[in-house]
Amino acid sequence: MAGTVVFDLDGTLADTSGDLIAAANACFEGRGLGPLLDPVGDALIAFHGGRAMLRAGYARIGADTLLPPGAEDDDYARLLDHYGQRIAVHTRLYPGTEDALDKLAAAGHILAVCTNKPEGLAEILLRELGIRDRFAALIGADTLPVRKPDPRPYAAAVRSAGGEVTRSFLVGDTETDRKTAAAAGVKVALVAFGPEGEGLARLAPEAMLAHFDDLPDLAEDWLGR
Repeated sequence: MAGTVVFDLDGTLADTSGDLIAAANACFEGRGLGPLLDPVGDALIAFHGGRAMLRAGYARIGADTLLPPGAEDDDYARLLDHYGQRIAVHTRLYPGTEDALDKLAAAGHILAVCTNKPEGLAEILLRELGIRDRFAALIGADTLPVRKPDPRPYAAAVRSAGGEVTRSFLVGDTETDRKTAAAAGVKVALVAFGPEGEGLARLAPEAMLAHFDDLPDLAEDWLGR
């Protein structure tokens, strides 16, 4: 049985923070509040989701500025619409991504994506980045009734790709990915090249990846050939 390598998307395969922040700022600007989030300084917030970005921005407006009831829900819908239309303007794959994927496939490993990005947006983004065909399965935030860190989306990604959970591991960039792997009973490699960098070592993952060049050897060690 071939081994399966499952990837998170945002902050793991690609730096999507610029386009996510732009979508949130478009919502704030639509309310006359200006661009409340900084594309560089607030990059880490972007990887916690659309609502997290909106709340971070709202927290920065003056106390005399009142938002109407339901503002967050309305802005979240606008954020998704804006993001879907401009999903790959600033987004770039992390260095070595494609080469690592090619080497994993050449070694006989199955590849899959398990993300908390809505499935439709994840499909669009992976196609825009030119790597959708590398993955045998994609499970998004709304594919199942539950999302990470619940282990069921991870298990669904592995099995939909034709693999076995016991011969798989996760590559991610957040505490959510660490918790997902623990709940699924698999190892996790967290990337050290995302916004939080080496700080993720505090989560005690089985491995930290300094660069995607290190992933093929790690997969051979954990899954064999």
